[in-house]
Formats: sequence, structure tokens, C-alpha cells
Amino acid sequence: MASVKISRRGAKRIRNGHLWVYRSDVRAADDAAGGQIVRVSDEAGNAVGQAFYSDQSEIALRFLTTGEETIDREWWRARLRRSAARRASIALETNAYRLVYSEGDLLPSLIVDTYDDVLVMQTLSQGTEQLKSTLAELLGEEFTPRTIVERNDARVRELEGLDRRAATLYGEASEEIEINQHGVRFLASPLGGQKTGAFLDQRENYLAARRVAHGRALDCFTFNGGFALHVASACESVLGIDISADAIAVAERNAVRNSAGNVEFRAANVFDAMREFEASGERFDTIILDPPAFAKNRASLASAARGYKEINLRALKLLNPGGVLVTISACMIGHARQRKAAHIQHNHLHTQHDVINQPWHRDTRQHLVDIHNHTPKEHPFRNPTGVGLGDFPGVRDNHGPR
Repeated sequence: MASVKISRRGAKRIRNGHLWVYRSDVRAADDAAGGQIVRVSDEAGNAVGQAFYSDQSEIALRFLTTGEETIDREWWRARLRRSAARRASIALETNAYRLVYSEGDLLPSLIVDTYDDVLVMQTLSQGTEQLKSTLAELLGEEFTPRTIVERNDARVRELEGLDRRAATLYGEASEEIEINQHGVRFLASPLGGQKTGAFLDQRENYLAARRVAHGRALDCFTFNGGFALHVASACESVLGIDISADAIAVAERNAVRNSAGNVEFRAANVFDAMREFEASGERFDTIILDPPAFAKNRASLASAARGYKEINLRALKLLNPGGVLVTISACMIGHARQRKAAHIQHNHLHTQHDVINQPWHRDTRQHLVDIHNHTPKEHPFRNPTGVGLGDFPGVRDNHGPR
């Protein structure tokens, strides 16, 4: 096994629960090749653990263990089984959920989503890419899917020097699959939809929104109608808006599948539509904001903050007295626990970076009620740059699954 030596600072961070070592903390990696599992030691020669090594990314090491375990085919099988065991109760509620959540399951850079009898995997580093065939075989042996698809078209692969692709690895190609969340039926496209086919991380937020939704509802950035169709049973009418005509077409098909006659979808720019609603005096009792990530990097944080503030301000102006605003931040920069969290609070609204927690909200408090959701159960939280190696010897973790 090749060896990599890291700085004392890097070793300290791993021993304190971090999962990654950046290239600036690598002191020697002479015999290590990209994608290999390497033995890591500190500058004094003390063992730190074993990790995937990347010769391209600034994330040079992604730790698999801080122990002396033998990492072989059965080691990977055991980790996959543990991930599945953590989600046994979720599998009783839906046929679409995240089976493996990379660092959250101590399977760094590996994502596996379940869509009924189809598994969709992402290998997002040189390490998991090198093991892709083995991982696909193990997934087939353990879960007997009809199809295994790779959705390796994520831009992050380019940082690892990897190409972007989407293809069927095993079984028959599946254009569309029907999934069921809380009795609501949706169409998902593993080879062509958003992310790995659908937004699985909103499942619990859908229920949070349904609990407070009422009257006339507006679902902004509706995509496939996830929020609109979930709140339909609690509302008199629902209007879903998205700029993508293709997404609206799928949302309309989903409405038909659910016999949701009180739901209408419209292809439009959300910002423009909200300006038009305000000008025409239209008002709503429930407004749901689930925008895409406005901040893709730190350079765009300022403009993202302005975008979040504007859209929440416009939504508040469109609410009837006693109305509810559900606002969701998908910003990719900042504390991981804040991402994809629904915030409906009595005293103030939060979006990423607390841009909404400002004095202008004081006259609109009557519109807000209390709800706070975190990430879904199958997305266990482990901050790769903070705490989180709870399954590793000698490191305590209160943030992730056991």
C-alpha cells in the first residue's frame, strides 16, 4: 500500500474528527497514484489512518478509517449493509430515498439513491471511480435491483480530473419511474432528471409545509410539483411556477396521476411573476419558496444574499393576513445543516447567511408561524471539514448515524 505523509496540522484535524485533508497539508506522496487507498502518517511517522488519495483535487485525502482495518471487498459490503440498516424504517415509508450518503455514511464521495427497483450511483472522486465496478457488483448482490445507473454528470468530478457521464451500468435502461412519497405519486428520470432523478432531500419538508398550508397557495420554483401536490389536499387551490417548460410538463403529468384538480402549473420566471402579482393585487394564503442555489461559490455570496432577500420580501408582500411563508435555502456555501432546511418561524425568517433576519420583517410577523426542519433522516450529517468520525476508534461523534 502506498503511503502519504501529512502535516501535524492535518493529522490533528483528522484526529479531531475531520474527514478531509487538503493538498496544502500533504508533505509527501511520492509513490501514491490518484484513486489509490493509501496509508497516512504524520510528520513523526505515527499512523493517522487510511484514505482515498487524489492527485488532482485540492481535497487530497478522503478518510475511510483511522484504524488498521483491511479494506477489501467485504469491507465495502459491510459498509453498504450498515447504510441500508440505518434506513430500514424509511424504506417502509417510500420507494425513493438515499441509500448511501457519502461522508455521512463514511463512504466518502459515493452517493446511491433508490428509485423503486432502480439504483442510481455517483462516484465523485478518483477513489470511488476506480472502485465503480466493484461497488456496482456489490450493490447488485446486496439489493438485487432491476437496473443500476451511474449519474456521473456532476460538475464536481471535473475537480478530480474525471469526465462527466450518465449511463446504465446494469440491467435495462429506465426512462421514467413512478415513485411514491407520502401517498403522492411522481415521475422520476434517473438518466435525465435533476440530481439523480428527483429531489429526494425534500421529503420531510413536504410534510412540514402540508401541516401549515391553507387557502390559496403559490409554489415558486415548483420543478416537478413536489410541494404543490403535497399541499393540495390542505388548500383550496395551488399555483405552481417554474421557468422550465419541461419541468412544468412533468408537473402537470404528476398532477394528473394524483387527480389533483385544484392544482395549476405555469411556466414563468418567478421573479417576474411575483412582480406581476403585486402589481395586479393578487394575494395568497400560503407561499412556498424553494429556489435553486443562488450561491455556487463564495464569489457569488453577495448577489445571492440580495436574491434571497428580494424574493422573500416579494413573497411577504403577496401574503394575506394570517398567511404562511415557507422558505427554503439551497445555498451550497455555508453550514451544511442550513442547506435544504425549511424555515417557517414566528419571529423571523432565515435563509442562508441569515439575510432575511433583518429589521424590515417587523411589520409582517403576523404572517409567520413556527416550524423548523433539518435535513432528512437518510441524509446523516457529518461535516467533512469539522466534526464527524463517530464510527472511527477514539473519536466521539454526536452528529451522525451509529
